[in-house]
Amino acid sequence: MKDAAFDDKGSRIRWTEVPGEEPARVYVHGLGSVSSVYHAHIAARPELAGRRSLFVDLPGHGVSDRPQDFGYTLADHADALAAALDAAGLSGTEVIGHSMGGAVAIVLAHRRPELVSRLVLTEANLDPFPPPTAGSSGIASYGEDAFVEEGVARVLEKAGPLWAATMRLADPRALHRTAAGLRRGSDPVMRTILEGLRVDRVYLQGASSGELEGRQALEAAGVRVVTVPGAGHNVMFDNPDAFVAAVAGKV
Repeated sequence: MKDAAFDDKGSRIRWTEVPGEEPARVYVHGLGSVSSVYHAHIAARPELAGRRSLFVDLPGHGVSDRPQDFGYTLADHADALAAALDAAGLSGTEVIGHSMGGAVAIVLAHRRPELVSRLVLTEANLDPFPPPTAGSSGIASYGEDAFVEEGVARVLEKAGPLWAATMRLADPRALHRTAAGLRRGSDPVMRTILEGLRVDRVYLQGASSGELEGRQALEAAGVRVVTVPGAGHNVMFDNPDAFVAAVAGKV
């Protein structure tokens, strides 16, 4: 395991990695998740072998530190991720981001463009204020203290076994602030940033999730939008072959 300081108090962001050739692939998880759980089985596939691969846990999640005075906005997470990549001596990485992690990856590419050469986004949040059915909306519907004291238990009961297994590892206060930051979005907003980037961009949408809003505008801006059959929000589990093909640049 490796780590890097991400704030002025020395809090550490941590990751595991597989050695290999560069450009490195950097896997970033969604809200309440853990990178290795969602992506290690993908990076292990023969089609992706031989590349340096990092599985980064964002602040407040997994094995990374969870400072109580940290903001946990999208920009905060992106800067922490940048600290990890700087410590790893990386530039021009391929960032594979799921859900909230995709939003963080987009903001990273905006704030530190030298760190990102390609984005593979899986149902990334592109707009502020997602619908009430979104997980972040349910978490952010509580006040912060109310969520920490009682809301987290209720959310875990509704999350389902897969999400609950990793969400229970996240710090409740960090989880709430991250959800609130995700609902606020970034400035400029993630969709606007994504449309303006000049790196290779792939966006995976699970067919079971319905049509991606604003798809035509994204495609007009050069984003390759791929609807993945037999998949919902967690494409890497529902259709790993399609996910591997996207990461390998075969779509």
